[in-house]
Amino acid sequence: MKRKITPTSVEKVMRDDDFIVSKTDPTGRITYGNRIFIEFSGYTESELIGTQHNIIRHPDMPRAVFKLLWDTIQAKRECNAYVKNMAKDGSFYWVFANITPSLAPNGTIDGYFSVRRKPKATALATVTELYRAMLDAEHQAGPKLAIDASSKILTDLLTEKGMSYDELVLAI
Repeated sequence: MKRKITPTSVEKVMRDDDFIVSKTDPTGRITYGNRIFIEFSGYTESELIGTQHNIIRHPDMPRAVFKLLWDTIQAKRECNAYVKNMAKDGSFYWVFANITPSLAPNGTIDGYFSVRRKPKATALATVTELYRAMLDAEHQAGPKLAIDASSKILTDLLTEKGMSYDELVLAI
């Protein structure tokens, strides 16, 4: 169930030694969250378990970033990303996420494992500007073409820099 939460300008900043850990099933439903995840999300463990991981999706995140992330992990490759999340109270927190598919013995994906840490402040300046441009493109294009429009901005930047998204986020 999607909750109606109004974003605020209150930021929660991860501590240097924090690691947010969560696991999901193949459809993105949370099966595990560590105490730091519970703390930053503002949800109880029982509110998180069994819920889609997008419960913490902040509206400032471009849809194209999640499409790229989802496409990457469904192709059985790990993905790194800077993500702005929203807590239950509307506050936000930035993370540097590593998401890895978990494979069953037969090679099928049986879930996803995500470890998030405090992002570099210098990287956030770059990512915030990029994501704002991508969001603007999404809004201008309208819902049907939103992902294509913001994907083009990201693709153009990556082509210009001669990098993949993973290389970009690891370099900044």
